[in-house]
Amino acid sequence: MPQITPIATLRTCYTDKFGVPRQSGLVPAAWGIVEFEPAYRRAEAVRGIEEFSHLWLITQFHLVSQEPTALTVRPPKLGGNERKGVFATRSPFRPNRLTLSVVKLDRVELEGSQAPRLFVSGVDLVDGTPIFDIKPYVQYADAITDARSGFANEAPPQVEVRWECETNVPDDVRLIIDQSLAQQPQPAYHADDEREYVTEISGWRVKWVALADYARVTSCERQA
Repeated sequence: MPQITPIATLRTCYTDKFGVPRQSGLVPAAWGIVEFEPAYRRAEAVRGIEEFSHLWLITQFHLVSQEPTALTVRPPKLGGNERKGVFATRSPFRPNRLTLSVVKLDRVELEGSQAPRLFVSGVDLVDGTPIFDIKPYVQYADAITDARSGFANEAPPQVEVRWECETNVPDDVRLIIDQSLAQQPQPAYHADDEREYVTEISGWRVKWVALADYARVTSCERQA
């Protein structure tokens, strides 16, 4: 069987895997840039791609180093208390660690030393994620209106995000932080109202406390 190698790398606003959305599209403001490997850094490789609004990215959870020791996992959707077969979930702890994401194509850059580059949004992947293939999202074939989604039939509930700190974070970055924390990225089995969580988003170190009905941002500082 031939070996597969990355065709591109995805640069994103998430430099820390903790806090990354659990599915694509949940944080519309989360940006990404597809940077092609030299062998595929040619305009003809993306000719016509601007005709599509969304793309499929076939990638790998490259920060998950350990091989799975079991074929069952505990999905966060079920509170981390129930086991499901790995192939009945989208857990990153899986053979080959491959994943599939739909992202919105915002624009195509055709000029410059790194061109072509694809600017996308709605990402659910950490910075540096290797991309193995890109395919256009085709509505008539990819959107199945009567599909059943088992235990993942609804998007996770969102909570209000309250800022309780002074900060000069730019509005566009704050939007990403708000949308990300609203998804309640903390482990579902944690129930400590005093526990402080930390992650880095778009170069800002964010600290917050997750309460039952809202997330309380306690600190947000620019990283050097």
